[in-house]
Amino acid sequence: METRKSSLSEEDIKHRYITPAIERVWPAEDIRMEVPLTAGRVNIKGNMETREPAKFADYVLYTPAGQPLAIVEAKANRRAVSYGMQQAKTYAEMLDIRFAYSSNGDAFAEYDFKTGSERELPLAAFPSPDELLARLREDGRTAAQEELLAQPFYTAEGTYPPRYYQRVAVDRTLDAIARGKQRLLLVMATGTGKTYTAFQIIYRLRRAGLKRKILYLADRNILVDQSIEQDFRPLADVIHKVNYAKDDRTTITAYEVYFSLYQQLFGENDEERFRELFAPDFFDLVVIDECHRGSAKADSRWRRILDYFQSATQLGMTATPKETAYVSNIDYFGAPVYTYSLRQGIDDGFLAPFRVINVKLNIGDGWRPRRGQRDYFGREIENRIYNNMDYDYRIVLEDRIREVAARITDYLRHTDRMAKTIVFCADEDAAERMRQELTRQNADMMQQYPNYVVRITGSDPYGKSQLSYFISIAAPTPVIATTSQLLSTGVDCKMVKLIALDENISSMTMFKQIIGRGTRLRYDEGKRSFVIMDFRGVTRLFADPDWDGPLIEDPAYGEGGGKDTGSKDGGGKDDTDNPGEPAEKPYVRADGCRVYTIQETIAVYDTDGKLLQQENIIDYTRENILGQFGDLHAFIHEWNAAEKKQAIAAALAQKGIDLDKLKHDMQMSDVDDFDFICHIAYDQKPLTRRERADGVRRRDFLSRYSGAAREVLETLLDSYMNLGIKNIEKIDVLRMKDFQKFGKPGHIARLFHGKKGYEEAVRALEQELYKAG
Repeated sequence: METRKSSLSEEDIKHRYITPAIERVWPAEDIRMEVPLTAGRVNIKGNMETREPAKFADYVLYTPAGQPLAIVEAKANRRAVSYGMQQAKTYAEMLDIRFAYSSNGDAFAEYDFKTGSERELPLAAFPSPDELLARLREDGRTAAQEELLAQPFYTAEGTYPPRYYQRVAVDRTLDAIARGKQRLLLVMATGTGKTYTAFQIIYRLRRAGLKRKILYLADRNILVDQSIEQDFRPLADVIHKVNYAKDDRTTITAYEVYFSLYQQLFGENDEERFRELFAPDFFDLVVIDECHRGSAKADSRWRRILDYFQSATQLGMTATPKETAYVSNIDYFGAPVYTYSLRQGIDDGFLAPFRVINVKLNIGDGWRPRRGQRDYFGREIENRIYNNMDYDYRIVLEDRIREVAARITDYLRHTDRMAKTIVFCADEDAAERMRQELTRQNADMMQQYPNYVVRITGSDPYGKSQLSYFISIAAPTPVIATTSQLLSTGVDCKMVKLIALDENISSMTMFKQIIGRGTRLRYDEGKRSFVIMDFRGVTRLFADPDWDGPLIEDPAYGEGGGKDTGSKDGGGKDDTDNPGEPAEKPYVRADGCRVYTIQETIAVYDTDGKLLQQENIIDYTRENILGQFGDLHAFIHEWNAAEKKQAIAAALAQKGIDLDKLKHDMQMSDVDDFDFICHIAYDQKPLTRRERADGVRRRDFLSRYSGAAREVLETLLDSYMNLGIKNIEKIDVLRMKDFQKFGKPGHIARLFHGKKGYEEAVRALEQELYKAG
């Protein structure tokens, strides 16, 4: 008897009706099903991170050249034909595809993004690739565009296939170049693979023979070296890193892809070395990394390089385009051909979400010296009110440095002492003072790891030599890096879990760059979120409408009235709100100004910068325990009634509370779950697991059993003492090494007259563990 169509599952509808209808006109090799689009957003809840399901497209249909052409979303037959259309349109917009389809197995609903029209087609009328390509050509797509877009992505040698947004970024850029656009801007959030995207653009342009000589410009050595050694490694044979002092001007033109620092193209006396090395029309393409920096300024010397190579196509890439009255990426490059924001990256699960710990010090809003108070050097301190805008910029408070270092150290002690940490300081001297104090407060770790704390700044050769180790996943140290500006942009800090802000920042560009140091997501390696510890109220910028809004050119740009807030070529403290430093800063010892923390709050923001929750994890845990179990008597009853104590921990996990993690953070890992919950929620004195086990032995519970059965329970008690109650509830505990002398689990159960007898003995042991007294 034939199954009714309306009762078939979605998978059956796809198999019986939708797939055959598509395969009738579409080559099977150009049809992909269950295509992953996102990784699944990571959500912060309590002290846990949980990942949402990833998004998958039911069908993505490709051209013979591998370009996505159409999306098809399938639904069960009990739904309308167009029921999946909204989902199909969402995925089509993500993939930059013009044609979206929905089907329930009866027909297809089609939406054309170009015309805005929606229509219904019979199953037998699904369009072929040639039909859809013809409609694209009617829209003005040229043969040159098709040829360029037909070039494949590089996927050999372990290079991962492009994510959906990287594919769109590359294709949009190639399409613009094929249409003759000479200046382009690509905006992609930190951690989303700008360099990988640039490599794929260059690879496909070279394959098409459209761009043969390419210059990749950056302003920091680490940016150039990272790019050459990582994403651009497949082009190693044709790459050259410009070095004016060593380059032979007669042979330098033999390469194809050139990497250069701006600084290598200028001399000490501002001579334009690039004129000596290359003719104005030598390059076909110039890629400008971090283009929000020096070259964004119309009158900067770095802009002169771009002006010299003006015949080349120029591609600016940045996570944070700069639009002020004086600086404009849009004015030079035009509106972005594609933007992939921090918000999108976190929503898609490709970037890590974050918590913010706001630390308020007693002197944050103001400190005034005593009348006639002198600093450490005997100089009288100017009698005025100092605040966060002054500390380390106009006055140095020794005890403030100690307190900031103490809060950072305390956080790491209660979480993970080996969590990679960046401390952003007011200047290089402040970074050195912070390094010294963190070294003192982490003497135990320094003894074990001499490079546990380092200063990594532009003027510190040793610190810079440690940068590659700091950003490495494999190298355990350095763990804490104090810096001023060097780590604020471009550096690929994959495993950074803590960013401490101890400098004044007013620029949204700089703020986003610094936040970007933590956004890399390494889910499988345990980097699932990161923490921002703010000592200066910098995270107020989350409330700014520009936090993750659209890119808009400043209306005052080009009117001549804009003030240059940046230092020369964007290399220094261009984004720091510095009120002007005195020639000699007063240095106040701890006995001249005591500093302590008066408030510490934990906040979680959404991707729009809006405050989702502000809480102390202990308060959050207490409230949820009380909400779940009520008073102490009710909790004890619930605990004793639970057949397996793991059920209590599981119930709390649903609320976002990881008991084991919280115990570790509070240095209470040796405390039983029962005691920990009673301590947090009901203010009871906690017992360690050892104390509870000793109580069982003292009350001589084990004398009820004899021989091997008693030995098994004694071993279980030891296992509880070391690993906790959840461990002894599992039958797999009998497979552990300590139990092997008793035989296999089945043999052990027979010592208690069977499995039921063993389970009753374990329950009796649990009841004895939680007896009062």
